[in-house]
Amino acid sequence: VQLQASGGGLVQAGDSLRVSCAASGRTFRSYDMGWFRQAPGKERDFVAAIMWRSGSTYYTDSVKGRFTISRDNAKNTVYLQMNSLKPEDTAVYYCAAKDPTFVRYSYDRVSDYDYWGQGTQVTVSS
Repeated sequence: VQLQASGGGLVQAGDSLRVSCAASGRTFRSYDMGWFRQAPGKERDFVAAIMWRSGSTYYTDSVKGRFTISRDNAKNTVYLQMNSLKPEDTAVYYCAAKDPTFVRYSYDRVSDYDYWGQGTQVTVSS
Protein backbone atom coordinates (compact mmCIF):
# COMPACT_ATOMS: atom_id res chain seq x y z
CA VAL A 1 0.00 0.00 0.00
CA GLN A 2 1.24 3.46 -0.89
CA LEU A 3 -0.21 6.50 0.80
CA GLN A 4 -0.25 10.08 -0.42
CA ALA A 5 -1.35 12.81 1.97
CA SER A 6 -2.51 16.22 0.79
CA GLY A 7 -4.58 19.23 1.75
CA GLY A 8 -2.42 20.87 4.37
CA GLY A 9 -1.88 24.60 4.49
CA LEU A 10 -1.73 27.80 6.50
CA VAL A 11 -4.95 28.82 8.26
CA GLN A 12 -5.99 31.06 11.10
CA ALA A 13 -7.19 29.92 14.50
CA GLY A 14 -10.84 28.93 14.34
CA ASP A 15 -10.70 27.98 10.67
CA SER A 16 -11.39 24.56 9.17
CA LEU A 17 -9.25 22.38 6.95
CA ARG A 18 -9.61 18.91 5.46
CA VAL A 19 -6.60 16.73 4.77
CA SER A 20 -6.83 13.69 2.56
CA CYS A 21 -4.88 10.49 2.15
CA ALA A 22 -5.12 8.59 -1.12
CA ALA A 23 -4.13 4.93 -1.03
CA SER A 24 -3.08 2.61 -3.78
CA GLY A 25 -4.07 -1.04 -3.87
CA ARG A 26 -7.30 -2.96 -4.19
CA THR A 27 -7.36 -4.06 -0.55
CA PHE A 28 -7.64 -0.56 0.92
CA ARG A 29 -11.06 -1.33 2.34
CA SER A 30 -9.51 -4.00 4.58
CA TYR A 31 -7.06 -1.66 6.28
CA ASP A 32 -7.58 0.15 9.53
CA MET A 33 -6.45 3.72 8.93
CA GLY A 34 -5.00 6.32 11.22
CA TRP A 35 -3.84 9.92 11.33
CA PHE A 36 -0.87 11.02 13.39
CA ARG A 37 0.86 14.37 13.74
CA GLN A 38 4.33 15.54 14.61
CA ALA A 39 5.26 19.01 15.77
CA PRO A 40 8.87 20.24 15.53
CA GLY A 41 11.04 18.63 18.17
CA LYS A 42 8.27 16.34 19.37
CA GLU A 43 7.30 12.73 18.88
CA ARG A 44 4.71 11.57 16.38
CA ASP A 45 1.38 11.43 18.19
CA PHE A 46 -1.90 9.69 17.49
CA VAL A 47 -4.78 11.86 16.28
CA ALA A 48 -7.56 9.60 14.96
CA ALA A 49 -8.28 6.14 13.60
CA ILE A 50 -11.05 4.41 11.71
CA MET A 51 -11.58 0.66 11.70
CA TRP A 52 -12.30 -1.07 8.40
CA ARG A 53 -14.68 -3.74 9.68
CA SER A 54 -16.87 -1.80 12.09
CA GLY A 55 -16.32 1.75 10.91
CA SER A 56 -15.63 2.70 14.53
CA THR A 57 -13.66 5.86 15.03
CA TYR A 58 -11.28 6.89 17.79
CA TYR A 59 -9.72 10.23 18.67
CA THR A 60 -7.16 11.64 20.99
CA ASP A 61 -8.79 13.75 23.68
CA SER A 62 -7.47 17.08 22.43
CA VAL A 63 -9.31 16.81 19.09
CA LYS A 64 -12.58 15.21 20.18
CA GLY A 65 -15.52 17.26 19.00
CA ARG A 66 -13.35 19.20 16.54
CA PHE A 67 -11.88 16.58 14.17
CA THR A 68 -13.66 13.89 12.19
CA ILE A 69 -12.03 10.95 10.44
CA SER A 70 -13.86 9.29 7.57
CA ARG A 71 -13.14 7.08 4.60
CA ASP A 72 -14.42 6.55 1.08
CA ASN A 73 -13.53 3.03 0.04
CA ALA A 74 -14.69 3.65 -3.53
CA LYS A 75 -12.06 6.38 -3.81
CA ASN A 76 -9.43 4.62 -1.69
CA THR A 77 -9.24 7.76 0.42
CA VAL A 78 -9.34 8.60 4.09
CA TYR A 79 -10.07 12.12 5.31
CA LEU A 80 -9.48 14.17 8.42
CA GLN A 81 -11.85 17.10 8.74
CA MET A 82 -10.43 19.60 11.20
CA ASN A 83 -12.66 22.34 12.62
CA SER A 84 -12.02 25.06 15.18
CA LEU A 85 -8.31 24.75 14.59
CA LYS A 86 -5.92 25.97 17.27
CA PRO A 87 -2.26 27.00 17.06
CA GLU A 88 -1.37 23.86 19.01
CA ASP A 89 -2.71 21.79 16.11
CA THR A 90 0.24 22.96 14.02
CA ALA A 91 2.19 19.91 12.88
CA VAL A 92 2.99 17.64 9.98
CA TYR A 93 0.05 15.28 9.61
CA TYR A 94 0.70 11.70 8.54
CA CYS A 95 -1.75 9.05 7.44
CA ALA A 96 -1.03 5.41 8.16
CA ALA A 97 -2.43 1.98 7.37
CA LYS A 98 -2.45 -1.26 9.32
CA ASP A 99 -1.77 -4.45 7.42
CA PRO A 100 -4.73 -6.77 8.23
CA THR A 101 -2.43 -9.78 8.07
CA PHE A 102 -1.23 -8.97 11.57
CA VAL A 103 -3.68 -9.00 14.44
CA ARG A 104 -3.17 -5.99 16.67
CA TYR A 105 -5.82 -4.65 18.94
CA SER A 106 -4.42 -1.23 19.58
CA TYR A 107 -4.67 1.63 17.15
CA ASP A 108 -3.00 4.61 18.78
CA ARG A 109 0.69 3.73 18.55
CA VAL A 110 3.09 4.36 15.73
CA SER A 111 4.15 0.71 15.90
CA ASP A 112 0.57 -0.42 15.17
CA TYR A 113 0.88 0.76 11.57
CA ASP A 114 2.81 -0.66 8.66
CA TYR A 115 2.50 1.92 5.91
CA TRP A 116 2.92 5.67 6.09
CA GLY A 117 2.31 8.63 3.83
CA GLN A 118 4.82 11.41 3.38
CA GLY A 119 3.01 13.94 5.58
CA THR A 120 1.32 17.24 4.93
CA GLN A 121 2.04 20.45 6.85
CA VAL A 122 -0.76 22.13 8.76
CA THR A 123 0.04 25.53 10.25
CA VAL A 124 -2.47 27.40 12.39
CA SER A 125 -1.70 31.04 13.13
CA SER A 126 -3.08 32.84 16.17
